[in-house]
Amino acid sequence: MRTTLIVCAHSAAKVKNSCFRAQFQRINAHRGSKKAYVAVAHSMLIAVYHILKDGVAFQDLGADYYNQFNKERKINVYLKKLKALGWEIPKAMEAQPA
Repeated sequence: MRTTLIVCAHSAAKVKNSCFRAQFQRINAHRGSKKAYVAVAHSMLIAVYHILKDGVAFQDLGADYYNQFNKERKINVYLKKLKALGWEIPKAMEAQPA
């Protein structure tokens, strides 16, 4: 079953504008592609379980689903990265609450 789910994860990670692709890209950047495929397969297994348990149809959450969380934190992380690259942060942006 694990092998089948990994193969399905490979296919799901190639579908544009899907939550599985977004998850794959997010994890792949930090942990590598093999672990990202396993994580996507795990998410797919959880989705299949809930589909079978509740008898509902699958609804893709969309590629932008993960970007909805912690917007303020992500802004601060990107500002720190820009500052590390030598970009000066305008005073108006520094005054924003974290």
